[in-house]
Amino acid sequence: MGAIDQLQTPETEPSYGQLLSVLVRRRFWLLGTFAGVLSLAAIATLLLPPTYQSYLQLLVEPNYQGKRNLNEQEPSFADSNVEVDYSTQLTLMRSSQLLERAVGLLQPQYPDLKVADLQKNLFLVQVEDAKIKTKVFQAVYRDDDPIKTQRVLQAIQTVYQTYNREQQRQRLARGLSFVNEQLPQVQQKVTQSEANLEQFRKAQNLIDPELQAKALVDALSQVRDDRRKNAAQLQEATARYAELQQQLARSTPDARTANRLSQSERYQNLLNEIQKTELILTQTRTRYTDAAPIVQKLQQRLTDQRALLRQEAERVVGKTATPRDRLQQTGQLGTTDQALTTQLIEARVNLQSLQARQQSLSRSERSLKAEQQQFPRLLAEYGRLQPKVQIDRDTLQQLLKARQELALEIARGGFDWQVVEEPKLGALVSPSWPKNLLLGVFGGLLLGCFAAFLREAIDDAVHTSDDLKKQVAVPLLGMTPAVPLPPPGQARPALSPAAQVIQWQPFREAMDLIYKNLQLLHPDFPLRSLVITSALAGEGKTTLALALAMSAGRLHQRVLLIDADLRRPSLHQQLRLPNEQGLATLLARDIAIADDSDLPTFTISPNLDILTAGPPPFDPAKLLSSRRMGELMTAWESQYDLVLLDAPPVLGIVDTILTASFCGGVLLVGRIGQVTRTELHQATTTLNKLNVIGVIANGTSDANSAYPLEHQPIHPPAIPNSQS
Repeated sequence: MGAIDQLQTPETEPSYGQLLSVLVRRRFWLLGTFAGVLSLAAIATLLLPPTYQSYLQLLVEPNYQGKRNLNEQEPSFADSNVEVDYSTQLTLMRSSQLLERAVGLLQPQYPDLKVADLQKNLFLVQVEDAKIKTKVFQAVYRDDDPIKTQRVLQAIQTVYQTYNREQQRQRLARGLSFVNEQLPQVQQKVTQSEANLEQFRKAQNLIDPELQAKALVDALSQVRDDRRKNAAQLQEATARYAELQQQLARSTPDARTANRLSQSERYQNLLNEIQKTELILTQTRTRYTDAAPIVQKLQQRLTDQRALLRQEAERVVGKTATPRDRLQQTGQLGTTDQALTTQLIEARVNLQSLQARQQSLSRSERSLKAEQQQFPRLLAEYGRLQPKVQIDRDTLQQLLKARQELALEIARGGFDWQVVEEPKLGALVSPSWPKNLLLGVFGGLLLGCFAAFLREAIDDAVHTSDDLKKQVAVPLLGMTPAVPLPPPGQARPALSPAAQVIQWQPFREAMDLIYKNLQLLHPDFPLRSLVITSALAGEGKTTLALALAMSAGRLHQRVLLIDADLRRPSLHQQLRLPNEQGLATLLARDIAIADDSDLPTFTISPNLDILTAGPPPFDPAKLLSSRRMGELMTAWESQYDLVLLDAPPVLGIVDTILTASFCGGVLLVGRIGQVTRTELHQATTTLNKLNVIGVIANGTSDANSAYPLEHQPIHPPAIPNSQS
């Protein structure tokens, strides 16, 4: 099965080779249609009168254009329709309204001229340069009178220029009217928008909110930076103050009091007097008791001095809560303690200053934040009012400028389209026969191909092996080449047509390949009997059956070839064998197979026996469907390696179906160029209940081997009264 599967290719779209083969096959349709179209083109060219043409070129560009300025993005207030739409302009120039004006101008000279004549012979195009459309329109007019072509274009020129002047005046007038209507409204808008902006600035006490917002952001940023720096300094001063307090082990008020008393000279003198008195009292007590008058006197003097000391302390530092006995110690500070006391006081003052500044910065930050929260709303309002003022001012400026330009254009005039090329006397158009003949060639080829493919579509015949393969659902087992015709004047051989074909080397090689494909189709269980048939008569099934039998015999198979066409037998005629006895006589005998030892067969080679059909019976279908037919097939399949039956065509009679019911398979033959798709479909439908193993494409033009073969005719063994 593997080798046969390779023979089957999936159906694809038509290739270029297939299309070319269709054109070659239908070449007469192609050439006939081509010659007819080309002849008609030549005749039409000869009958056409000479043609003259003249042309006119106009620069279609108004002096005033109300188009948008791409650089300044300024809109036009003159007229929204002033910008030139060249497609629309061409349509207007071809309109009947303008052409009627031209006909009116030409009426005295050409009274028979109609608008339809101008529309037919007038061609308007936009001139292109390097595939870029220009602003130049070209009008071409063709006629058989060269003078008429020039006069018509002159009239067309006059009409177009007049029409352009009218349109420009109307556009400018409409534009000026529009500007005059818009000016008072725009001026009022400018006044109102400026008043709204001024009122907003006064209400919010703002000059430029954007600049002020930026300044506010900068100030807030500066305050936050100062606050961070002050916080760092405050932390450092707090640590310094705590350290000085720890060194003096005093509070700030005590340190301040001790510092003032230490710096008072009178207070220090009193301290010195008290120290002297205490020293004298101590010395006196060593000699006297406390009750002694001198001791009592010294004690009284010490008490008075201490009272004076307290009075002096109150005078220096104010009312003090320091006990009387500690005033003497408080006022007696050393140099180091005095320095530390001074530093502690300075640290306290610095700490209080930094705390006050931190509070001030916090208040400033809160104030700036509150003010900043109001600015988004103010900026939004300002952003709405300011652009409105600018837009209204720009609009007013553009309107004033447009009014001035429109007034100048109206006063200046001069709206004519510029004539690039004046119409001249019509020139003879180059002969049209090359163009017409070229069109005839292309048209003829196109119509010829269409006719060829149409004829191919109508034709139902199968013309190629690929087409045959697409029509059947069984493998294509092989292709046999078409027999070439002998050269003209050469004598035809005396052999029969079947013998001529079988002796042809390419045909023999093709049949050998087909038989090998049959063997590969069922390598494990080879077919012992095979019916060879076709859709209709004349497709070469008998010749193929004989050739296939000879190929099998040549490949060492014992073969029996039976002519099973009991109605119109032909195998004995091709091999020139007698036909007095054959399959029909065997089927008619009502005796056992064992008694039928003398079969009417002919041996034409050591491995090939032939059984003819015999005399035509009265009822072939009855004989072919009998039990006797089955018994004979069983006996022959046991005696031979392969039994081939040349059956009649499938369509129209039941003989083939009856015969194939006793055989292992059916082989269908289709002649290329003769069998039709409909016939193939009917044949395969009829045989769909049987084992149709494949199809052979007979007479193909693409079956020649690529391997060069020498012509080596086959000489079959001599047969009595025949030549095979």
